[in-house]
Amino acid sequence: MSQARTLETAPGAAGRRTRRWPPEAGILMVLVGLALAFEVLGWIFVRQSFLFNEQRLVVMILQVAVIGIIAVGVTQVIITGGIDLSSGSVVALTAMVAASLAQSSEAVRAVYPTLTDLPLIVPLATGLAVGALAGLVNGSLIAWTGIPPFIATLGVMVTARGIAKWYTHGEPVSLLTDAYAGIGSGAVPVAIFLATAALFHLALRYTRYGKFTYAIGANPQAARVSGINVGRHLIVVYTIAGTLSGLAGIVTSARAESGQSGMGMMYELDAIAAAVIGGASLSGGVGRITGTVIGTLILGVVTSGFTFLRIDAYYQEIVKGAIIVVAVVADQYRQRARRRGA
Repeated sequence: MSQARTLETAPGAAGRRTRRWPPEAGILMVLVGLALAFEVLGWIFVRQSFLFNEQRLVVMILQVAVIGIIAVGVTQVIITGGIDLSSGSVVALTAMVAASLAQSSEAVRAVYPTLTDLPLIVPLATGLAVGALAGLVNGSLIAWTGIPPFIATLGVMVTARGIAKWYTHGEPVSLLTDAYAGIGSGAVPVAIFLATAALFHLALRYTRYGKFTYAIGANPQAARVSGINVGRHLIVVYTIAGTLSGLAGIVTSARAESGQSGMGMMYELDAIAAAVIGGASLSGGVGRITGTVIGTLILGVVTSGFTFLRIDAYYQEIVKGAIIVVAVVADQYRQRARRRGA
């Protein structure tokens, strides 16, 4: 659980002290390098600037804000040595349920005709509760039955998507109140993402919650011996991840001003990719929210850059897959180097 806090010094081979940069420094350089590469390619192929276009940058950040919210929760799960495949489906389920309680009286086909124009707190609280419940199920299955996180969250992923489709028999939920739609307007999604990232960065770095999370990921048996209730803490971590997926579902439906059962498709993979690119180790015990934020921006730059260069969308998926593989391979090399240096 070695997390570099700032630019530190470490003893050299001959008594010298060598500088050790924070782990995010390398990832940040990758982000800058990608942005500069798209800037150069933009002038070569489309005769336009990639970086110096305020509207493009705003759209890019808005597009990755929802993925970033999910990735903050997924990062904490990965630090414990787990995985969460249910995030995208929870986004869809939450979007449907929250939107159904945020419909205005103008909705001709309201899901609940007697429950329109409700105070904003009602769909918000309900959506977060649905996400928390999904996370609670994930954590409970893992902690109480001992089944692998991959299987537990895969089951919840399929179930949540099915419930989202069943909820309105595949019909979208539209005509939402202005107050609810305001959650997805302007820079609000970005503010929610940054506030969420800041909150859990502090929680992981400075609280007992963070200490326990890293300890479980580094060595679950040692964590138990030291007095940590591993099962209970895993339930908390997965519940938080589910709650953040619920928050992402609320933001998604507010931005679209509708709830649809197909929302959140493949979001879980983008969130995992953002966390892994940001330095979270799939072996557990390593990861930082700041790195995840940078990883999320890298995905945004790649997607926006490909669109800017008018490259077909399916190439984006190929590149994303390659980035994930490269990030995991790099993590494996880091793990081996750490073990050799121990």
